[in-house]
Amino acid sequence: MTPLKTVQRAAIIGSLLIVALADNLTDSLGVHVYQESERLAENEAFRTTVANFATRLLVSLSFVAIVVLIPTAVGAIITSLAWGLLLLAGLSHQLAKARGVTPLSEICKHCAVATIVIALSAAIGTWIPRWLGAS
Repeated sequence: MTPLKTVQRAAIIGSLLIVALADNLTDSLGVHVYQESERLAENEAFRTTVANFATRLLVSLSFVAIVVLIPTAVGAIITSLAWGLLLLAGLSHQLAKARGVTPLSEICKHCAVATIVIALSAAIGTWIPRWLGAS
């Protein structure tokens, strides 16, 4: 397996940190504004906003840890895919139980959508450099 080059590793870690901070902040703000518009108590809206931000930050940082700790590109990709699908399956299971629906059905639907998103993202990531003439 090929080792993950320092430049690639830095770009991946930088991208993950952008998601962990900037994207997470904007999403958390959006959730907070929505909760306020639904007239949720101010302290409750603040607590759920902070919990949402902290949870998403920890999940994002777990992917940073994978990139830092696993030396090969293929190993980091496989581990990240497995970890992401495991997290999604666990959350889907919890939500299905709370809604009183069959967990396996929900897990399959959510993982199928995630797989499509991952495949499209990979295709776009391959297409952009070719389109820009960088390949």
